[in-house]
Amino acid sequence: MNALAALLSEGTLASLTRALTPLLLLGLSGLLCHRVGVFNIALEGFMLAGAFAAVAGSALTGQAYLGVVAAGLSGAVIAAAFAIGVIWRRGDPMVLGIAVNLLVSGLTTYLLWAVFEVRGTFQTPQIRPLPQVAAAASELPVVGPALGTLSLLGVLALAGLPAMRVFLDRTVWGLRLRGVGLDPGAAESLGVDPRRYRFVVITFAGVLGGWAGAQLSLGSVALFTENMSAGRGWVVVLALLLTNGRVGPLVGVLAVFALADAVGIRLQTYGFPVQLSDAAPYLATLAVIVVVGIRRRGRRQLVE
Repeated sequence: MNALAALLSEGTLASLTRALTPLLLLGLSGLLCHRVGVFNIALEGFMLAGAFAAVAGSALTGQAYLGVVAAGLSGAVIAAAFAIGVIWRRGDPMVLGIAVNLLVSGLTTYLLWAVFEVRGTFQTPQIRPLPQVAAAASELPVVGPALGTLSLLGVLALAGLPAMRVFLDRTVWGLRLRGVGLDPGAAESLGVDPRRYRFVVITFAGVLGGWAGAQLSLGSVALFTENMSAGRGWVVVLALLLTNGRVGPLVGVLAVFALADAVGIRLQTYGFPVQLSDAAPYLATLAVIVVVGIRRRGRRQLVE
């Protein structure tokens, strides 16, 4: 019990918040693409590009929020190119998504050397991390230390969840967006241009993905490591498939990944190997897949 209490301590809760924030931003990005009817597996590329652009912008200007602006712009540019290929050039979203991920992975590695003459990890005092904007909440019991670590992007991620739900379910633009995803032909017959809607939504999803990368590289650390997104984009894609784009279940799956990540980091203080802590969030996600698969098979058998 003492070991369990230590694992679920205030420090673990704070680590959970830091790990969950970029996932929530990336989840909002993927959710928008899902609702507009585009299967986007380029989320990994959006996040990685944003992580590099944020660190580069912060290091070159000395301003963290200019790094955030650079991250959003980089995500938007990549997303716009992806959207043009999918919407107007009628390319396969899966092929283009994989191409974007591979391109960004190689491009960030090249730019890391070309701009900063560094390979592997780039860290310098010139990089300004995102300041904490919720420090006043640190005095609250239980959740205080976790909320006290939130940056502006963290606040945006938490506020974006209910805002996204209201937007999709209660506003004219949100309902049109969902209509474009469900039946583009019917939406077009009502005077809605599905291609324009999809382009705008995917581009904005790129901004959110870039901000997710900025939170990853400037939120709790102030550095960039090659391929530091480490498969988080694929985790979000998988979560969207498992939950069919429902906000509540999506947050639940991402929270499981983030909690396993936080606990894995905590396990290192007890002498567990680094490989185990690195694998913990992915093992937890695999467990969720198995549980969901068993439940779905059980429901099909009951129907039959």
